Amino acid sequence: MAQKTRAGRNRTIDLSPDEKPLYRKHIIQLTEPVEIGKITNKTICQDVSTAIELLPASFVDLMIIDPPYNLQKTYNSNTFKKMDLKDYASWVDGWLSKMIRVLKPDASIYVCCDWQSSSAIYEVLNKYFYVRNRITWEREKGRGSKTNWKNCSEDIWYATNSKNCKFYPERVMIKRKVIAPYKVDGVPKDWQETKNGNFRMTHPSNLWTDISVPFWSMPENTDHPAQKPEKLIAKLILASSDEGDFVFDPFLGSGTTSVVAKKLKRKYAGIEIDEHYSLLAEKRLKAVGHDKAIQGYHDGVFWERNSLNAQKQSAKKLKSATQKATL
Repeated sequence: MAQKTRAGRNRTIDLSPDEKPLYRKHIIQLTEPVEIGKITNKTICQDVSTAIELLPASFVDLMIIDPPYNLQKTYNSNTFKKMDLKDYASWVDGWLSKMIRVLKPDASIYVCCDWQSSSAIYEVLNKYFYVRNRITWEREKGRGSKTNWKNCSEDIWYATNSKNCKFYPERVMIKRKVIAPYKVDGVPKDWQETKNGNFRMTHPSNLWTDISVPFWSMPENTDHPAQKPEKLIAKLILASSDEGDFVFDPFLGSGTTSVVAKKLKRKYAGIEIDEHYSLLAEKRLKAVGHDKAIQGYHDGVFWERNSLNAQKQSAKKLKSATQKATL
């Protein structure tokens, strides 16, 4: 992939020719069965169907899967061709069935998809796991259509390997601004009154409208055509794993799952067939050493989309006004 000339404010992560050999030293390929130490905190650059056979058994606490959707799409050096839905389900079954052995008994699984492939994903998941829910999240980017409703949502199927699993809803509460504050005997009911506004911690549901898709001015953005937001992955990791758990992504792309796992103090590994994306993942992982921020997640709290910066600006204005008043 040729390096692009970008505008000054464009923060998209790219690789220079000099960087590629440096990050190439960190990616691995598997040629024989390996112990867990060989793959811990590593990016495996090869076809998933080959690599999965060589991984150790029962090491994954949380598996996050973002496979190619059933669409005609080019991913740098690879092109995925749309197929009949039954054939797509068969393709998913071919690799998902082989991943069962790498999961711990209480492991959780999340699989991303669009509305067209959602039924196929459910069909295959339901064969092997306990399907618990379907998350639908608002993807606000995308062009309009004159012949159909604009598609601005995607699904994530949530399943577990057994009836026993980890799930922590209190870690993924959303902090929302209260528009119509309600009090009982003068005391706020289920909300907090602050100098910077009134806020309520809202219990997480399976409908997510607080996600921003990465774009050119965000420091997590890459040229991967199907990159998932760090905030979205952070919710899955926090809700379904503990610090020190092993998070695995067999379709790693530009590395978001591994990056967020590292930021949240989990062990990780990912498989990605394309070398360019594998190298991007390694560059992003190295940057975690000096930047552990996750857009929209601050001080252990998830904020509504675009509300955190507004809240910070409000705090700055309040501080400035207070300082002036004391002069």
